[in-house]
Amino acid sequence: MPRSSSSLVSSLLGLRGNGRACVYTEPMWGLSMMLVLPYASVFMLALGVHDEQIGLLATISMLSQVVFGLLSGVITDKLGRRLTTAVFDVVAWSIPCLIWAVAQNFWYFLVAAVINGAWQVTQNSWDCLLVEDVSRSELTKVYSLVKAAGEFSALFAPIAALLVSRFGLEPAVRLLYLNAFVIMTAKIVILYRWSTETATGRLRREQTRGVSTWRLLGEYRGVLGLIVSSKGTLFSLAIAAIVGAVALVNGTFWQVVINQHLLVPDPLLPFFPMVRSILSVLFFFTIIPRLTHARHLQRPTLWGFGVYLAGQVLLVTIPAPAGTATLSTYALLGVCLLLDAFGGSILFMLAESLVALHVDQHERSRVMAIQRTCVMLVTAPFGWISGWLSGMDRTWPFVLTSGLLVLGLAVTARLWVTTHTEPSPVA
Repeated sequence: MPRSSSSLVSSLLGLRGNGRACVYTEPMWGLSMMLVLPYASVFMLALGVHDEQIGLLATISMLSQVVFGLLSGVITDKLGRRLTTAVFDVVAWSIPCLIWAVAQNFWYFLVAAVINGAWQVTQNSWDCLLVEDVSRSELTKVYSLVKAAGEFSALFAPIAALLVSRFGLEPAVRLLYLNAFVIMTAKIVILYRWSTETATGRLRREQTRGVSTWRLLGEYRGVLGLIVSSKGTLFSLAIAAIVGAVALVNGTFWQVVINQHLLVPDPLLPFFPMVRSILSVLFFFTIIPRLTHARHLQRPTLWGFGVYLAGQVLLVTIPAPAGTATLSTYALLGVCLLLDAFGGSILFMLAESLVALHVDQHERSRVMAIQRTCVMLVTAPFGWISGWLSGMDRTWPFVLTSGLLVLGLAVTARLWVTTHTEPSPVA
């Protein structure tokens, strides 16, 4: 086994405290949200929601995330990382799952989208819980483990396929949402039980005790100054925004294009994210550690954008079959999955790592709140834009993502900034 891969396995086995609690509970996504996400957009189409409305819902969800993201730093500091994660995971996931399970039309999905935006609070608090007690040299490996743990989730996809094949799309998806409510709630309880408040979290909780929320929000002006004055932070924000916009479009319309344009049957839809996830896990324990264990991260970032771009271009150029998906359709989609698995995985890990590496360690929660708010404001319009494009031609959203990935290549090649101490090479 390569030394870098062996090091990643050692990191997994050697996790302790909050790192272990966060990483080890991530696969529970596989028995909850990952079972239903491949059907989310197709389920909406089945209930009469149009492409443009699906895109609008993605944008509204993102705008909701902007509001919650702006508040996330203050909430995380006042309640602490651990309690914030527990409370807002219930709000962001348990409650919307019940709404989705009984949804009848666009308005149900609208309400659920607004409430689900609260996950940005837990994205901040959970991230702080995960990394604040971790050495900076271990950050890329920790994010790799998080991504790999999440990817293992898709191994449960055949369960969803069997349910859809047995009961039909709509009844099966409703059942899967109810299951997600149960499993996600269990995940929240287990994470709370196994975790402890971080040292920085305890300090920030004491510092903000008795300080009003409005005053803390007003202090964001100083935090914003930290971001604007750091070229490295601005660069990492640009990368995160591009990756986020591409992820938004793919997460909303990838299943739609293969189902409605390439005519892949409903029961087969979960197998595609499952295969992508298996490939991602393989890459995380083989090629990706070799590329990202070095001191400088520009070259692997370029590789990520380039390979991801190839996958998106290929998806656009696959010919639409006459009746149902053909063997060549599935073969070309397999190549798309291979390219997306590598490009998407390495970019997710690097985008998160670059933000974490550039952030001011003493103001992590508030800086990351501002950063995520900026990223979401930039990416929010792409939900509506991609829905509008999909309404005209279901391949056009991926022409858009291809353009974004070209932009990512240009930004990385010409504007790369190293103003931090990047991870040292691992033994």
